[in-house]
Amino acid sequence: MPVSDRANERNVLAERLAGAVREAGTLARSFDRPLKMWTKGHDSPVTEVDIAVDRLLRARLSDQASDIGWLSEESEDDRARLHARRLWIVDPIDGTRALVAGRSDWSISAALVEDGRPVIAALAAPAEGNFFFAVAGQGATCNGVPLAANSGANLDGARIAGPRTHVARLRQLHPQIVVEPRVHSLALRLARVAQGRIDAAFVSSNSRDWDLAAADLLVHEAQGALTTLTGEAPAYNRHEPVHQPLVAAGRPRHRALLALVHERQTEFR
Repeated sequence: MPVSDRANERNVLAERLAGAVREAGTLARSFDRPLKMWTKGHDSPVTEVDIAVDRLLRARLSDQASDIGWLSEESEDDRARLHARRLWIVDPIDGTRALVAGRSDWSISAALVEDGRPVIAALAAPAEGNFFFAVAGQGATCNGVPLAANSGANLDGARIAGPRTHVARLRQLHPQIVVEPRVHSLALRLARVAQGRIDAAFVSSNSRDWDLAAADLLVHEAQGALTTLTGEAPAYNRHEPVHQPLVAAGRPRHRALLALVHERQTEFR
């Protein structure tokens, strides 16, 4: 396919993704309370909202004639995706417990991945009135305003969010960091790094593709970095969509954090 045709197709897919995620945000906020809820797996909550948003996004994004695969937290994993060069990766509700509790820090996260890396991303935080969007090479925005991760490498006073065990160990290594309150949606935690609301975020092991793909592109396009503790970028659409511990920050501070934890990586598993 000529370069111009690929660019045109990507623009069409970007518009489709943005429209679908915005519509999903409206749908998610339309449900009466109390929400119907049950559990799956290891006591992970699921609500009627998760399922409805999953169905809407699949209906809007999937195409019977398309070569684009599908991976969602709330859909059965079709391993045919492993043979797809392109894949929609979706978390219908990231932060379901926050949604159920009436908090605002939940999100709807979706991305298009090509050859293992995200190229289009949309993340809606409907209860906060925020819509994040990014296309590879075109920057990231929130409600149309360009995003930039906080610059600088100084860790004194750096505002860092993450699992309690991770930030506790960080404070042992560098007591001057500031621990931010928990953000229930992992995707939204990372988006806040892209937004500059926090300086850095840590992710524990066992996060999934759907937790990360959209926020990964947002951070990258906001001139930040999201990598493993040894500096490798996450790869998506592998046989098991599970990831190692990760850290996100503006690039100079990201390098400083990798250097800080270099000798203590096993303590962040």
